Amino acid sequence: MKKKLLTLLLSTAVAVTALTGCGAKKADQAADQKANSQNQQTDQKAKQDASKDAKQSSGAIKTIGSGSTRVGSLLGPTSMGLVDMFHNTENNHSKGSYTFTLASQPTDIVSKVASGDLDIALVPANLAATLYNKTKGGVNVIDINTGNVLYCVTGDKSVKSIKDLAGKTVYTTGQGASPEYVLKYLLEKNDVRDAKLEFKSEATEVAAVLAQDSNAIAVLPQPFVTVAETKNKSLSTAFSLGTSWSQVSDSSLVTGVTIVRKDFLKNHADAVKTFMEEHSAAVESVNNDPDSAKLVSDYGIIENPTIAANAIPHCSIESVVGQEMKTSLSGYLKVLHDANPQSVGGNLPADDFYYLAY
Repeated sequence: MKKKLLTLLLSTAVAVTALTGCGAKKADQAADQKANSQNQQTDQKAKQDASKDAKQSSGAIKTIGSGSTRVGSLLGPTSMGLVDMFHNTENNHSKGSYTFTLASQPTDIVSKVASGDLDIALVPANLAATLYNKTKGGVNVIDINTGNVLYCVTGDKSVKSIKDLAGKTVYTTGQGASPEYVLKYLLEKNDVRDAKLEFKSEATEVAAVLAQDSNAIAVLPQPFVTVAETKNKSLSTAFSLGTSWSQVSDSSLVTGVTIVRKDFLKNHADAVKTFMEEHSAAVESVNNDPDSAKLVSDYGIIENPTIAANAIPHCSIESVVGQEMKTSLSGYLKVLHDANPQSVGGNLPADDFYYLAY
């Protein structure tokens, strides 16, 4: 039974990966094969450059510390708010006792939560809801750790808001996942019915489109937004999808949340409280201390420290708890559920999903 549950969770994690998707179209055949080959070489170089500058470590899971509270997180914005805790743990300055596990894929974190090998985990918001459903209420959400990371990027100066996407082609990732549902929700709320969404499988592919045509319009996550704008000065951020969201909803656009296994919370409430206090302080530090960009780089979250420093202010790293967390997250999950119930595990989480005691 446990093995069957783990298989379901792993398949779901693959399906709801926050900023990836499928559906990249093949390039049109060029009349001139030589020109086509040159274009492919340019496109490949742009993808490699974007990947290199926004590079996040991959492969083996990284472990920091050897304490009693086991915390998992994904390499990317959701881990940026932990870098001070990583540093303090390594230097024996933490109040709590932690073992941090950093992974590049949600499946790595999901499997460890499901097996009981992680106590606390920072995961995509809709994956948290899915875990709640698949474990029959076995996890609680304790905070929102990352708000919006999605931005519209283009060199087309006529694009300033979501309404300006009418009649345009928009390149993005995340077909069949959160980014698609978010974008379609915003288009519908702004009565934009004729925007064409062109999905790519990876953010690097979208960045490559912008490298070839700065007037193309894209929706990208951080830090790829920063990479694209650094490499091509004709590009700029047209608008934030988070701002667009707040204009049409009482909730917030949420990227990542922190969950805890319910049995761990019941038996180790003080350890969870200590984690939440230290996490909040670490979030404050990464948003205000210029040296935090070096830590983000040192821990392999974004290997280029300059990109890290420029991206951090736009990654919405936060620690939102209590009723504010519930209001923001529940509204966001409802939008996803309305678009596709399976994106949140079939049902919206009940009230006991939200830990409000802190």
